[in-house]
Amino acid sequence: MTSTTRRAFLTASSAGLAGILLARRAPAAAEPGGPKLRVACIGAGGRASANIGGIAGAVEFTAFADVDEKRAAETYKKFPGVKRFRDYRTMLEAVGRDTDAVVVSTPDHTHAAAALAAIRLGKHVFCEKPLAHSVAEVRALVKAAREHKVATQLGNQGHSSTSIRTFREWIEDGAIGSVHTVHACCRKSHSRIRDLPKLAEKVEPPANLDWDLWLGPAPFRPYSPLYLPSSWRDWRPFGTGTIGDWTCHVIDPVFWALDLGAPAAVTAKVTDGCDPKAHADTFPFGSQIEFEFPAKGARKAVKVIWYDGSQKPPRPAELEAGRNPPDTGAIVVGDKGTITYGSHGAGSVRIIPEAKMQAYKRPAESIPRVRGHYEDWLSAIRESRQAGSNFDYGGPLTEIALLGAIAQRFPATRLEWDGPAGRFTNIPAANALLAPPSPRPGWGV
Repeated sequence: MTSTTRRAFLTASSAGLAGILLARRAPAAAEPGGPKLRVACIGAGGRASANIGGIAGAVEFTAFADVDEKRAAETYKKFPGVKRFRDYRTMLEAVGRDTDAVVVSTPDHTHAAAALAAIRLGKHVFCEKPLAHSVAEVRALVKAAREHKVATQLGNQGHSSTSIRTFREWIEDGAIGSVHTVHACCRKSHSRIRDLPKLAEKVEPPANLDWDLWLGPAPFRPYSPLYLPSSWRDWRPFGTGTIGDWTCHVIDPVFWALDLGAPAAVTAKVTDGCDPKAHADTFPFGSQIEFEFPAKGARKAVKVIWYDGSQKPPRPAELEAGRNPPDTGAIVVGDKGTITYGSHGAGSVRIIPEAKMQAYKRPAESIPRVRGHYEDWLSAIRESRQAGSNFDYGGPLTEIALLGAIAQRFPATRLEWDGPAGRFTNIPAANALLAPPSPRPGWGV
């Protein structure tokens, strides 16, 4: 495909995903020159504090909800006049009429329940990545956002960067020819195999934490300090491991530039004696997960190989002496060259070796730049459009991570995936992991 044709194709594809215009205008409070958008936040401490800081000054906060008063204390101190709640359901009931949009910054296992509650009230939603804890929840969120015609944004901030646009422009320009292989990686490990015996220890939750509310829709289990405050990603009932934490940052650039869509198959290799049954509550020390993306339009088939923890990608032959492959990022291999980039929107993107980078005549900018990830979402609300990483885009991107996490449970098994049907066609047992356990009463998704 010529660069001009491919650019037109991808632009049309992006318009189809991101250009589902909202049938109704945002509230009067959202109009430029009028009052600020009114935003409620589910989560106030930890990662939530960064999201709150990212929109502070541009919005009017109507309420905060957090199950941990200690973690939320700093935010509460910064915004003393904002109403506070522990239960976001109570908050939405109390301030829903006075709120235009909701920011969800909670652990993975509560994303879907919280975001759906807001969407069903007609609220625009910004949700931290990964979008949800299961494929079924992702699809429920995508469906609800379309039906309620709200502006959404996934919290993969790199999608609004200049570097991700530069990367896509180079791919469209044929800088490395036809891409056939991507090595994506993150050296972080979310394995807690060694700590599994400690879960039997009885520990009372601290007074500042409402453990029952923190669990939300998850099946009840006793509190453990191993889960909190920032280690819940290490545990499958609550998090999605390294691949769930980093796919939306690392794979995002190639997912967008190559219009990858859904894989046809996924195969995982796990290391260090990880037993998928005995260690089902946590993740392997390292894994290598291969995704097979079929040819699409004029694009040939692409293989994306994910490495985490103790596993790392092969060193590119073109890489200069004294330089190392990214610890978190990707190596993108085409039939005419190789590109490397780091995390969060293809940071530090370059063609290797440096001599080839210097010789490359860079194309003119063809993809509109945006001011920032939060600004893109807030502007989308005001302009009755969709943001760049809306749920129609972020949902399928998240599914890649979730399919990889499932593949870890079936090591050395090729799982064949039917994307439109949303099921595995050759391993029935894997389909049982596509939806979460039945939620506890009051937490239905």
